[in-house]
Amino acid sequence: MSNTLTTEAITQQVDRLEYRNLAFIDGQFVPALSGETFETLNPATGELLSRIAACDAEDIDKATQVARRVFQSGDWSQLAPAERKATLLRFADAIEANCFELAVLEALEAGKPIGECFNVDIPDTANTIRWHAEAIDKLYDEVAPTSKDVMATITREPIGVVAAVLPWNFPAMMAGWKLGPALATGNSVILKPSELTSLSTLRLAELALEAGIPSGVFNVVPGLGHAAGKAIGLHPDIDLVAFTGSTETGRRFLEYSAASNLKRVVLECGGKNPQIVMPDITDVKAVASDVLAAAFWNMGENCSAGSRLIVHRSVKDKLLDEMLRQLDADWTTGSPLDPSVQLGALIEKAHMEKVMGYIERAKAEGLAPVAGGQRLSEETGGYFVAPTIFDEVPATASIAQEEIFGPVLAVVPFDTEEEAIRITNDTCYGLAASLWSENLNTVHRMSAAIRAGTISVNCFSEGDITTPFGGYKQSGFNGRDKSLHAHDQYCELKTTWIQLT
Repeated sequence: MSNTLTTEAITQQVDRLEYRNLAFIDGQFVPALSGETFETLNPATGELLSRIAACDAEDIDKATQVARRVFQSGDWSQLAPAERKATLLRFADAIEANCFELAVLEALEAGKPIGECFNVDIPDTANTIRWHAEAIDKLYDEVAPTSKDVMATITREPIGVVAAVLPWNFPAMMAGWKLGPALATGNSVILKPSELTSLSTLRLAELALEAGIPSGVFNVVPGLGHAAGKAIGLHPDIDLVAFTGSTETGRRFLEYSAASNLKRVVLECGGKNPQIVMPDITDVKAVASDVLAAAFWNMGENCSAGSRLIVHRSVKDKLLDEMLRQLDADWTTGSPLDPSVQLGALIEKAHMEKVMGYIERAKAEGLAPVAGGQRLSEETGGYFVAPTIFDEVPATASIAQEEIFGPVLAVVPFDTEEEAIRITNDTCYGLAASLWSENLNTVHRMSAAIRAGTISVNCFSEGDITTPFGGYKQSGFNGRDKSLHAHDQYCELKTTWIQLT
């Protein structure tokens, strides 16, 4: 990762990019069996980047047969843990060595700022693979406490063929979160990237093969949700589907499971995450900085985005003034390939129109933005929306209840702690929450009352790779993509009860 993020270096990398645009099955790049393709566009310009193989049920079946054959062969599933570890460590090294290329691919295709891709997303992907690799030979099975004439063991076995269906907002990082525990535990994987962001995932598959992961263990089947995604959900020989995306689509995968082989489903879905600011805060600048990062990082296209600022009325105006000052000074919207930019383009035209629809709806409901509220750079053809803040938002307003998945922050004032808790929990989501208070009793009391899977105190955070990540309520179902807890999701636990003679 020695490349410097200069405009010249980025331009040179763009010029020498090679787009992998075919499916990757059994260690080879192959076209979809139908010959069909779909377009992937640059969100910053609306221009065509490439045409990608559009896989459907036939391709999913082919990939599943390959994955099952390789799993049963034991070429990966039965390797000694130390051997799988060594191979995955080489894979992590390869991701790190190709960080600049992968970062530019993601900035081009996802509209993400290159600085975030290069300094956060791709390094985190490598770190995730490395962390799960290191965990392989440190997880012990169990011997149950039985009577002396019995020995009972509880062992982990890989579940078999795992399909991972990814979102478009963090393409490589979400691939790493699925691949790390699934491959570490010995499974074969079929990965379907979002049709909006396939390029970096296909490159990852090539790097995995070069690192020594056997052909057929890691397959990538790009395609549209109603064709490839549905076929994955209904396939009778896929043992588990790990999905990150909208609650609506997650619900469909539960239905597909029930209609097919009752495959295990691991869901990490949406969020309408609160940021609660209590009246005892003193460092207003630090709180304002974290609140803005929570709301606008990755253009708000983040399931854990803090899109509701629930703030005590006594500190609201002072905090909001500081937020507006920092927003104007520090948050630049522009080309994702510009290393000085903090906010890039939204993923596609339809999503931009959805976000703008929420903004216009809020205005029609009588709310006026104190920042932003408009589309930017329309003449470039790109999908840019200004970071937008609405003040004095009723807790029941659409922008305070529904997941917008864009750079829109609703400021909801409160007067009492009980009111803050009620507003915080009064949505169908429960993925993450942030709480600012300098009173330890308040922190303990409110953290226990907040219904969310991850709660950060006096910061915005999703934790790190050592901590579980997943939600309550409609934010997820058994979705724990990080920490050692992720390994058990991709394993069967077998009890062997031996009567001794």
